[in-house]
Amino acid sequence: MIVGEMTVHLDSMIENFDFTKAAQQASGSVWYCCGKTVILASVAVDYDTVLEEDFLPLTVQYIEKTYANAKFPSGFIKRESKPSDFETLTSRLIDRTLRPLFPKGYAHPTQISVMVLSYDGVSDLQVCALNAASSALYVSDLPIFVPVNAVRIGKNQSGFLINPSMQEMQGSTLDLYISGYLDHVLMIEMRSLPNDDLCELSEAEFFEAVELAKRVISERSRRYEESFEGAKKEPIKLQIKIDQARDEAVEWIWMHYHKELALTLGKMAKSERASELKNLALRIQEQVSWEFSEVLKALEICKKRMLREMILKDQKRADGRALDEVREIWIETNILPCAHGSCLFKRGQTQALVVATIGSDNDAQSYELLGDKTTSKERFMVHYNFPGFSVGEASMIGAPGRRELGHGNLAKRALEASLKDRRVVRLVSEILESNGSSSMATVCGGSLALAASGVETHELVAGVAMGLVKENESYAVLTDIMGLEDHCGDMDFKVAGTKRGITALQMDIKLGGMKSEILKGAIEQAREARLHILGLMEEACAKIEINEEIVPSVITFDVPVERIVEIIGTGGKVIKEIIERFGVNIDLDRTKGEVRINGLGAERLKNAKEYILSLLAKGKVRDFADYEVGMCFDGKIKKIVDFGAFIEMPNGGDGLLHISKIRGKRENLREGEILGCRVLSVSQNKIELDLV
Repeated sequence: MIVGEMTVHLDSMIENFDFTKAAQQASGSVWYCCGKTVILASVAVDYDTVLEEDFLPLTVQYIEKTYANAKFPSGFIKRESKPSDFETLTSRLIDRTLRPLFPKGYAHPTQISVMVLSYDGVSDLQVCALNAASSALYVSDLPIFVPVNAVRIGKNQSGFLINPSMQEMQGSTLDLYISGYLDHVLMIEMRSLPNDDLCELSEAEFFEAVELAKRVISERSRRYEESFEGAKKEPIKLQIKIDQARDEAVEWIWMHYHKELALTLGKMAKSERASELKNLALRIQEQVSWEFSEVLKALEICKKRMLREMILKDQKRADGRALDEVREIWIETNILPCAHGSCLFKRGQTQALVVATIGSDNDAQSYELLGDKTTSKERFMVHYNFPGFSVGEASMIGAPGRRELGHGNLAKRALEASLKDRRVVRLVSEILESNGSSSMATVCGGSLALAASGVETHELVAGVAMGLVKENESYAVLTDIMGLEDHCGDMDFKVAGTKRGITALQMDIKLGGMKSEILKGAIEQAREARLHILGLMEEACAKIEINEEIVPSVITFDVPVERIVEIIGTGGKVIKEIIERFGVNIDLDRTKGEVRINGLGAERLKNAKEYILSLLAKGKVRDFADYEVGMCFDGKIKKIVDFGAFIEMPNGGDGLLHISKIRGKRENLREGEILGCRVLSVSQNKIELDLV
């Protein structure tokens, strides 16, 4: 019998699950409610198709309907179309959690759809979406026997927060998202949130937060199992793809080509390409009667076996490194003369060119979340590109996919808390070569690119990718994994931070769970590697020469909030005149009374600031249209600049006496000197003067 509606009440969340309300043609579905948030999750399986490719054909789509918050889709076309970055990243969160649950050899195309139908603006959509998708998968007719769930941990002055609301997260210095079941952790995403000071999380605090999350996950898992009893369908008999490599082929290759395979592993350690293994398979095929696909499959098994034995038994790696050794690092900064800041960061065979561009408020990325009624501005952007040539592939360079968005988001989370500069900054990471974590190379190169462009940060941030090889009770944690170890290992664990602690972390487990002692060992080993990398980065940072000719400067100062309108002027006349006169960009914060002036040349910015303050000192700014062409007056030289002199006008404001009007008539002008002047033109609050 299928049980219909049920409620699970734990900590601050009251969740309602209805497994019979909607989408009954699907293999499994749930109508999920948390507060006034409603999510429909469904699982659909193509039972008639078994793919031959060696991967799990799982697709996860998280979709937000704008009607869920009584809104129209933004943009010209009033229909949901391309998924937002948040939707794509949430789809990845769900996929990375649920993928390890499928049995080995499962090859039926499977689609998990998660649609947000109603949103109350309070619930954590990523936690709710994962819990809904997991429950729909658990009660389906697929052989999935554990209900996983997610929890978010925040932190404020009072301590840790369990599943805080979106409003509570506004004051949090920690964003830790963990998914798993019982005492097994499947996935972790963590970042420190920007505050007045850098809010890294120490390793001890991280473990404390993880243990708290594990207790919540364990309790919820038990409640799910109790509540969902009777709702789960009978598992259908599926065609599980059996390993096609013959045992005799594996053993024959292991005996006769052991040395050749070891040499091949050494070559593969320098590249993520599989061409070396294919070349060996072709040579072996000439000696046997097996099909090429069988030989290649047997070789893959031998490769994984040899790599893991080498690590666990011999305590060495395919490229000859110790288990905790970081590959050699090369760093060059500001190698692009026309970019604001750049860094070429290379670690082993992974190379990232990270370029920084500084802008004004007009350059910020506009976005709108489902819970927002107005558009927000993203002031710090990290864009990650992974062209095919970085791994030797002949492929077109196209739009970024889920992987590119995910890696860029991880780097952004790692670097964002370190920013002190409030200007709009865009980092672009071009991966030129890849063999091991290019996202962590992006973090290292990005931190140095910020420094190379003069962007003020609290501290440098470095990142390193860790790996794990585990057989029964034996295990080895690997520092700075290469592509070969990533493919044959049991964990993908990326840690970024400063000398003081962790700013971002991402972990995916392929084993179906991880013990606390392994996680602690990996964290400590990652800390040692991070400190080593930071030492090299500091040496490179000390040699940086900022290109002052092209890097914009910024001056920030406060004025009374009520006087911001005077700087703007009627129809924006005054601020336009200042921008045109000094060649700067001006951003005004009407709520704080903050004025930010951006532009090239410190003198230019200083003059613009003094001009604004002088206008405000005289009271309400006069409309320059009151001055007439031909008007003559005696004016005091207020400021001498390289392109002329600013003359104080009799009724407020300044006029420009261009250098072309001075040459041949006067020499050695002095500030404070009185000159006879005539108004040549008045245009857009800009007055041009000539000498009488």
